[in-house]
Amino acid sequence: MIVKSRRKMLTLGGAALAGMMFGAPTKARAATAFTDNDILNFALNLEYLEANFYYQAAFGTTINVANAASTAAGAPLIALSATVGTAGNINVPAVGGSKVPFSTITVGSYAVETAVEEGKHVQLLMSALGPLAVAQPAINISASAGGAFPTLATAAGIPGGSGFSPYANDSAFLVGAYVFEDVGVTAYHGAASLLTSAANLSTAAGIMGVEAYHAGLVRTTINYLDPNLTGIGSYTNLISALRAKLALAGLLGTSPGTYDASPDDYGLANTSVSLAGGSNVTATAIVDAPASESIAFARNTTQVLNIVTGGGAVNGTTVVSPATGVFFPQGLNGLFK
Repeated sequence: MIVKSRRKMLTLGGAALAGMMFGAPTKARAATAFTDNDILNFALNLEYLEANFYYQAAFGTTINVANAASTAAGAPLIALSATVGTAGNINVPAVGGSKVPFSTITVGSYAVETAVEEGKHVQLLMSALGPLAVAQPAINISASAGGAFPTLATAAGIPGGSGFSPYANDSAFLVGAYVFEDVGVTAYHGAASLLTSAANLSTAAGIMGVEAYHAGLVRTTINYLDPNLTGIGSYTNLISALRAKLALAGLLGTSPGTYDASPDDYGLANTSVSLAGGSNVTATAIVDAPASESIAFARNTTQVLNIVTGGGAVNGTTVVSPATGVFFPQGLNGLFK
């Protein structure tokens, strides 16, 4: 059951919310009352983005258009019936991508499974929110010149970034998937302490668990394909460094929370370990969490918005709303945007 009127901000101060996902570290946002619905709608915006990317990569379509591949996989067909906010387009091929020509069963199967699961996340949140669900905003998952992926890849310093396409092959797809999954985990972790309904908290925790499975699988598969971290493995560090930079800017000078250290993002890294007291061997650190606690990082809305818009959520020490850019060219729908 969705809580429709509880105002958490009446009992929590801005300083207490600074390190949490859905309380922004600014006076302007700290003064804004919000409900569980607002939190879940923020998550729904992000799930729209992820689901469309995976549908495009796995099936060559979007979440609201079924084709033979999506139907055969049992992927949900999402009726984009929500009317809250401004509905946007995700037009293939003008804005969208294309089906990945997978060469390995493992990676192709991962793409299909994840697409189905992300579609179900959209369904679940839309059903929970009912008539209060926000419409799908304009989304850019393009690999064309000036599209979201080349823009992000260039900003991260990926070699040949201006021509990067996550739809080119198995390896490129994994890099594209890497962009999203860790961000989703940090978003849901940050939301946990702000949800007032036990049912909503259970739903968010469940979705976070699946996103973490996705993130771990992406990282493990990248490491399998590039164990020396000289190719796509090295790209994870470039992407993580960019995300950490954008997340830090989203703090607007306030101190990081308990689970938002700086940097709050780590790519794959080789390390030396000793097994059962034997000689040292080289292993790869997979989990994106601080070594001190091994608990996933958490981010606030401004940090997440700044990542998915490529820096569009802040200007110096000022929050920009609506935040626009990269994956959300016209911003998100709902209170947090």
